[in-house]
Amino acid sequence: MAFTNLLRRLDLTTLQLFLAIHEERTLTRAAEREAIAVSAASKRLVELEQALGVPLFVRKARGMELTPAGETLLTHARRMLLSVENLGLELSEHAQGIRGFVRMVANISAIVEFLPEDLRAFMQMHTQIKLDLNERPSNSVVKGVEDGWADIGICSSDVDTHELQTAVYRRDRLALVMRSDHPLAGRQHVAFAETLDSDYVGMHADSSINSRTHLAAREAGRTLKMRIHVPSFDAVCRMAQVGMGIGLVPHDVFLAIGRPLGLVAVAVDESWAQRELLTVVRDASSLSPVTAALYDYLCSAEQRAGKPKP
Repeated sequence: MAFTNLLRRLDLTTLQLFLAIHEERTLTRAAEREAIAVSAASKRLVELEQALGVPLFVRKARGMELTPAGETLLTHARRMLLSVENLGLELSEHAQGIRGFVRMVANISAIVEFLPEDLRAFMQMHTQIKLDLNERPSNSVVKGVEDGWADIGICSSDVDTHELQTAVYRRDRLALVMRSDHPLAGRQHVAFAETLDSDYVGMHADSSINSRTHLAAREAGRTLKMRIHVPSFDAVCRMAQVGMGIGLVPHDVFLAIGRPLGLVAVAVDESWAQRELLTVVRDASSLSPVTAALYDYLCSAEQRAGKPKP
């Protein structure tokens, strides 16, 4: 495949059309979405496949589906289009006098417990930057950094970080939240096995806390009585407040959300209730200056906060 020929054919409009065909599953809907004629869309797809030398789609009853070669192009197309988007954002920020733009992705624990204060302090020291922060489950944090749509990620140490560089960001501990009239509410601490007769309010299935609790129940030879899954810590606390069950949240989350709702917290006597949050990047040595400054600041957050919590 001639590189110059591929370079001429692999324009951004065609890549955007390729993504639209994949997402809409028909050429007609993709052409409507991209505001071009169906005949022009078909011609672009044919020319793209000719330039690459492989078919990208197969037509099935459910619509157009990617071939293995199409799956490969999909990964690269998303990265290329995201890079163009990031370029536009960063150039726009420079035009406005802002000297840096950092994309972050973090799990909900980091966002609720620690990042508000840490990011405020960092941005007070570096006023000429802008941050874009997205919340994702820990495994998606890793993927986001790997795929390049985030510069820095913060995730639970439970997940496989693959080839990413990692450093400890913060440590926390989990606590059970419940109504004051729950049978366990008078305890200061409790073994996890003692809680398994209670109904649970759990975080969504992709959360690391959900995985930990289900694994711990299996190791105890029991099944977790999960009454409801919810998407956030405040939802866990609200469900516990109305008596739907007990829930596991970081202790700092209880202080910020659960205690004002009249809930009580009981410590969990398990080693897995002590957690580490990790800062992850692809390659610390290749970070932009502003991203490197934020990375260094986050990596030293635990030291600034003092001794880890018991």
